[in-house]
Amino acid sequence: MITSIHNPKIQRVRALMQQRARREEEHAFVIEGARLIEEALLSGVPLDLVLISSQPSPRATHLVTDLGANQFPIEEVSAELFQRISDTENPQGILAITRRQSHHIPSDWDFIVIADNLRDPGNLGSLLRTSAAAAANAVILTPQCADVYSPKVVRAAMGAHFKLPILQKTWEEIILLCRTRSGNPAQLLVSDVESGTPCWQVDLRQPLALVIGSEAEGVNAEAQQAADQRIRIPMPGHIESLNAAVAAGILLFEVVRQRCS
Repeated sequence: MITSIHNPKIQRVRALMQQRARREEEHAFVIEGARLIEEALLSGVPLDLVLISSQPSPRATHLVTDLGANQFPIEEVSAELFQRISDTENPQGILAITRRQSHHIPSDWDFIVIADNLRDPGNLGSLLRTSAAAAANAVILTPQCADVYSPKVVRAAMGAHFKLPILQKTWEEIILLCRTRSGNPAQLLVSDVESGTPCWQVDLRQPLALVIGSEAEGVNAEAQQAADQRIRIPMPGHIESLNAAVAAGILLFEVVRQRCS
């Protein structure tokens, strides 16, 4: 049983949880909690290391057999030490290191989501989760977004990292992707609370890239200039704006509604 915070495996976990540079260097990140590890198992994602508390939750305990059957390395950690390294207030007593997967946008894509300058980890994680639920082909992050592999984003995304391609691109690359799409170009749609067309009056069945900007700063000027159309969510209550993750949920599922009707 590991009891020392200075143990090399514990130090590696802490570094990956706390340092973006270390996550990028190793192409690895930490997932914590039974739900995320279950999602990783279902997706066939390899785990470099599993740490389990000496006092795990029942759900975490049930996972040990499946993890062992997959021959993932498992280390028991004292309950006190696990509490110290956990990123959650009420840890379930299980976490793991997993590798970032190589992601590619499908050649026949017709619906991608672009997160523009979303710096809040909770908003970004929720956007990923909603995008996976709406069956987006991919999510593209612009360079100023929060680190998509930070613990808070991973936790908020609830397994979306294992369900859809997540890539980072510049606006030049994004615009080129839309303009050179195989078959016919994709429409670049930008959410604009002031001058956009109400979203249910826009044809969202066409190939499209939907840009969600930050609540504080809106959408990047490059995206505004390149946009084929601006759309908005009608708000009869005259609120200035919606939380970015909430707005994304409404817009993404308007796409789903139109395509499924």
